[in-house]
Amino acid sequence: MAMKTASVNSRMRVDIKQQAEEILDRLGIPRSVAMDMYYRQIIAHNGIPFSLTLPTTVPARDEMTTAQFDQMMATGLKQAKEDDSFDADEVFAELEG
Repeated sequence: MAMKTASVNSRMRVDIKQQAEEILDRLGIPRSVAMDMYYRQIIAHNGIPFSLTLPTTVPARDEMTTAQFDQMMATGLKQAKEDDSFDADEVFAELEG
């Protein structure tokens, strides 16, 4: 595995940083991972690749009722049991391709 030795420093408005980090927290993505993902996508697309958004149809965990969360988890378990998924290596290969 390659050593991570480079740093990226940026300055931005405090409110923008806070709002973005709240969304990253809800997605479970550390700030450094998000930046690494973004840079990799810039390389893969030879430009600005996409925008990341939270779908408005799916509430964050802290906005869900226990029943909504249980239903979402049951759906995921059913998909896993039925092998209704994609191999991670294939997904990454397609993203990089």
